[in-house]
Amino acid sequence: MDAEAQQTERDRSSNPAASEEISDTKGTEERSRFALVARAADWLPGGRISLALFFCLLCLLLLSRFVMQPFQIPSGSMEPGLRIGDRVLVNKLAYRFGAEPRRGDVVVFDGTGYFGDADYIKRVVGVGGDHVVCCDRQGRIEVNGRSIDESAFLYPGNMPSEVPFDVAVPDGTLFVLGDHRGDSSDSRDHLGSPGGGMIPLDDVIGRADWIAWPVGHWTRLERADGYARVPATGSSAPEAKEPKKADGVHG
Repeated sequence: MDAEAQQTERDRSSNPAASEEISDTKGTEERSRFALVARAADWLPGGRISLALFFCLLCLLLLSRFVMQPFQIPSGSMEPGLRIGDRVLVNKLAYRFGAEPRRGDVVVFDGTGYFGDADYIKRVVGVGGDHVVCCDRQGRIEVNGRSIDESAFLYPGNMPSEVPFDVAVPDGTLFVLGDHRGDSSDSRDHLGSPGGGMIPLDDVIGRADWIAWPVGHWTRLERADGYARVPATGSSAPEAKEPKKADGVHG
């Protein structure tokens, strides 16, 4: 054993606590945290149970603020899929990492300055660059020249639209419609308003993914298949008509 190694061994022997210094520090920190939790539990009425409930509430608030938020359906504009009183869970991360709404998605958005001072829930029919027309010879909506089969979600007895329209959707915006076309205030009704009835992507709160309440109506909201084969491009010019009643969604 050389001199340097011998010196190191002697140093360790003369100071046996040195090798445990880091472990002792960690133990002190852990004891401090436990003491802090114990003091907080003693301060709160109900002790540890109240502290646990407070922590759960904080987690729920953070979840609702940044991840998944419930909204209540106040009108029949999205029937038959979404009924008055239903509560939907809106995925607020769906469009936060480069992804954008797709045709057929059901989205919640802030309608302030466009639809009214409230949040709304509608189905995306056109995205930026699309050419949306109603109607073709069979009375169906066309997107970029492709006729859309909306029978899976359109309210029974409703036409795709009672009023014809021909619009170009600007980049960075959405053209949205309610599934109950006879009882929905949507992009058709605001083509002459500020923003032309289009919803800026920045105002989209998230995608409605689940019906959470009532329990008997619990289901996942899937993207409508009728839009799957729509080509990517289109162009035209919009026209306007008078707005219908507001039908905001409550968070």
